[in-house]
Amino acid sequence: MCAYDFKTRIQITKGWSKDKKYCVTAHDGKKCLLRISKTEQQERKRVEFEMMQRVESLGVPMCKPIAFGTCEEGVYFLQSWIEGKDFEEVLTRITYKEQYAYGIEAGQILKHINSIEAPDTQEEWEVRFNSKIDQKIKMYKDCSIKYEYGQAFIDYINANRYLLQNRPQCYQHGDYHVGNMMIDSEGKLQIIDFDRADFGDPWEEFNRIVWSAQRSPLFASGMVNGYFNDNVPMDFWRLLALYISNNTLSSITWAIPFGQSEVDTMINQAKEVLKWYDNMQNTIPTWYKRCIK
Repeated sequence: MCAYDFKTRIQITKGWSKDKKYCVTAHDGKKCLLRISKTEQQERKRVEFEMMQRVESLGVPMCKPIAFGTCEEGVYFLQSWIEGKDFEEVLTRITYKEQYAYGIEAGQILKHINSIEAPDTQEEWEVRFNSKIDQKIKMYKDCSIKYEYGQAFIDYINANRYLLQNRPQCYQHGDYHVGNMMIDSEGKLQIIDFDRADFGDPWEEFNRIVWSAQRSPLFASGMVNGYFNDNVPMDFWRLLALYISNNTLSSITWAIPFGQSEVDTMINQAKEVLKWYDNMQNTIPTWYKRCIK
């Protein structure tokens, strides 16, 4: 049993995390989110807990860390329960102006998250990310399934690796997109699922914006504009295209173990990305809007 004694414990199966997740109710009626990880994850979860405490101290609206420790089932992590709805479901039912406004807010929240600097011990970003690139290109080339015009991703990456030089590093949420956001009972945006948190280039956080742009181009546009206070540097777009290219290359090999449906999802997503960037010939994606009236 977990160290905490709960009145009820209902398992949550949604999501890709390897953690076991439960909606638990204490004897006083208070709901919480309980995550249980394997014992070997103890150190990583300890860091995750401490970093989430730092993020919470910045005033970020989020699932708040409550307790962390070990029990017979593994490593437990207790977080606040957010009463509300998945933002992904709400997003397409609100007005365009509301979509854009939530995007602005999401970008501003991300800016706060990224304000936490990475430790001085972090390996230089250029070295670290180039190693990731090399690995993902090799995995893609060795993969039995290829994207149509997939070479365009590789060519763009290789032509723009120089942009990785001297990039700063910070704390990253690690999986920042509409699928990891909620709208609480008061209509406020809340950020969840920090279990992929890491340190790296703050602009790499936008590599998941593909999912957000597919749901709502206006939300994605607002997120970029909110992060940069309506002054988006061109180097951001160049680097974002590199990060998205790299992510897209690895998505197909990730999808294969999950079956044909996920493979098809990634193939269709790659087609959409290539359309946004005109086969990686354009730097700014077609979904981006500078502002709305």
